[in-house]
Amino acid sequence: MEPFVIAVVVLAVAFVVLGVIRVPQGSEYTVERFGRYTRTLEPGLNLIFPVVDRVGSKMSMMEQVLDVPSQGVITRDNAMVTVDGVVFYQVLEAAKAAYEISRLEYAILNLTTTNIRTVMGSMDLDELLSQRDQINARLLTVVDDATTPWGIKVTRIEIKDINPPADIVASMGRQMKAERDKRAEILEAEGKRQAQILRAEGEKQAAILKAEGEREASFRAAEARERLAEAEAKATLMVSQAIAKGDINAINYFVAQRYTDALQSIGSAENQKVIMLPLEATSLIGALGGIAEIARASLGKKGDA
Repeated sequence: MEPFVIAVVVLAVAFVVLGVIRVPQGSEYTVERFGRYTRTLEPGLNLIFPVVDRVGSKMSMMEQVLDVPSQGVITRDNAMVTVDGVVFYQVLEAAKAAYEISRLEYAILNLTTTNIRTVMGSMDLDELLSQRDQINARLLTVVDDATTPWGIKVTRIEIKDINPPADIVASMGRQMKAERDKRAEILEAEGKRQAQILRAEGEKQAAILKAEGEREASFRAAEARERLAEAEAKATLMVSQAIAKGDINAINYFVAQRYTDALQSIGSAENQKVIMLPLEATSLIGALGGIAEIARASLGKKGDA
């Protein structure tokens, strides 16, 4: 009797030990009964029926990373480039990931590699080098749609390196240098053009100011001549009135003034620097005497007044 009890206790302990399954955090286990999937075990302690049930697949539910190895891609403009990348994915449904696809990581890797060639092969080399974000977005859309039936969520696909051949890199360097030289020449020409515009504008303003100054000077010179002419007209009028009254000294004054102006003109001429005297000096002195008589007469009249 005792051996039978001992056997039952041993079997019960073995049944409990084999039937208790501990699932770690971040993982899920599938359970198969006689080879058929029945349920999924979540993190924690779970019970199964030994011998009848068994753990089928142990799936990690955490986000995982796959490195995409380097591969050659021919672009639309027939340039050969070497490309590699990285894929981030996460299992959302353990049962689908375990039973809908065989060799899950290998399938994701090959699907990504194929679509890299398809997407990048439809673009020019310049587009590959300048539109990496667009390439990543297109790859993510295509691969994520293809892996959805497998219970997989592809979160990110990143292209790490795009390496053109050495001769294309050298050509790109020359092209970049030529483009920079072109921009430098354009900026230099634009600077010279702006400088010429500013210089012409300054010359224009200077010419305007000079013309305004000459106009002002001409206006003032004309005004001075007008005043001088008015003074001469008044003087002539006064002399004419004196002559009309019979004053001979007025004639002497008029002649003396003209005589003096003539001597001044002769003395200031460039081709005449030596004057031989006397030049009718007595006539000039007599005219000056007439001027004195006019002055005394005028002063006498003012005294009487």
